[in-house]
Amino acid sequence: MQRLYDFLRRHPTGVDTLWAVVLFGISVVSAAAGQETRGTDSLAFTVPIALLLCLIIALRRRMPEKMLLLAIGVGLAQVALNVATQPADFAMLVIVYTVAVQGARWPSRMALVLGLGAAPLAQLRWPNGETSFVGNLALTVFMTVPFALAWVLGDSMRTRRAYFAQLEERAARLEKEREAQAKVAVAAERARIARELHDVVAHNVSVMVVQADGAAYVLDAAPDQAKKALETISSTGRQALAEMRRLLGVLRTGEHKEVGEYVPQPDVEQIDDLVEQCRIAGLPVDFKVEGTPRPLPSGVELTAYRIVQEALTNTRKHGGPNAGASVRLVYFDDGLGLLVEDDGKGAPQELYEEGGPDGQGHGLIGMRERVGMVGGTLDAGPRPGGGFRISALLPLKPAP
Repeated sequence: MQRLYDFLRRHPTGVDTLWAVVLFGISVVSAAAGQETRGTDSLAFTVPIALLLCLIIALRRRMPEKMLLLAIGVGLAQVALNVATQPADFAMLVIVYTVAVQGARWPSRMALVLGLGAAPLAQLRWPNGETSFVGNLALTVFMTVPFALAWVLGDSMRTRRAYFAQLEERAARLEKEREAQAKVAVAAERARIARELHDVVAHNVSVMVVQADGAAYVLDAAPDQAKKALETISSTGRQALAEMRRLLGVLRTGEHKEVGEYVPQPDVEQIDDLVEQCRIAGLPVDFKVEGTPRPLPSGVELTAYRIVQEALTNTRKHGGPNAGASVRLVYFDDGLGLLVEDDGKGAPQELYEEGGPDGQGHGLIGMRERVGMVGGTLDAGPRPGGGFRISALLPLKPAP
């Protein structure tokens, strides 16, 4: 049954043609049966008019405006040739409905006006002499009602189709917007994970490399220092693994995880440990805190930690063997200030802006992304007297 319904929907003109043939057959039989009582009416006029009326039904969906004009012409010819109403005149109702559904506005209004005038015109052309004036008037109103109902039904169907089309368009647009938002969210999450991996790996691996080089240098002359350097390498590696497990753990959303397996995200209090780690690795760092420390939003604390971590990592990479650094944390009433400076030779700022000296890291790009996520500002560049300077202001509330 569903296949038959789908077939009929795919071939509307064929269905209309079938009904037109049936209506034409009924009209011819009716005209032949009443030929002797119709006076000047004859099959010579009735059959062609019936054929044209049925043609209107067959082609109504393919060309509704043209079929409306044809219906007007056939109706006027029917009046002029004195061809009385017949079953094929049902096509007038059908074309009024069709134009109201899918035609333009001007033929729709024309169909309403002509439909309302068809019944009075027919009553004037073929009056019923056996009925009083009031009876003829009532009959005229009764014959006008179907045309009005056909137009109202067609116009309502047009409005309903337009409404559903608008809903489908809106749903499609919302679906595209959801897909776009999902892609943006995925890209943002990938960038966040890339920043975290970069910060964790770059910092800890740089410490391990420095300690490994130092251990190899003093291995024979000072075994105790070499042992201490190896212990630092071991603890730094464990810390890097713990942070990477925490980071990668958020991706395994469907798996069971022990809460204690991953370390919490670093915060401002751990900057002291970070500085101490850099000192052990051979980088002199002066660390000061100004203002009254207080709890900060987790996003601000993580951003502050990662900025200091990235800045000190870059100092170790590019500052040279005798470079030193200073870190200042300033607690304001409405935010947190950061100032990281070094006196090394540094790398050109262009390399940082383009993603790091190797062309593959994040450099200042990652810092700016982090600061932008919390609504802060970042200023970075070479110092006038040499070295590099990074200044950031992180508000307690994100920018509106």
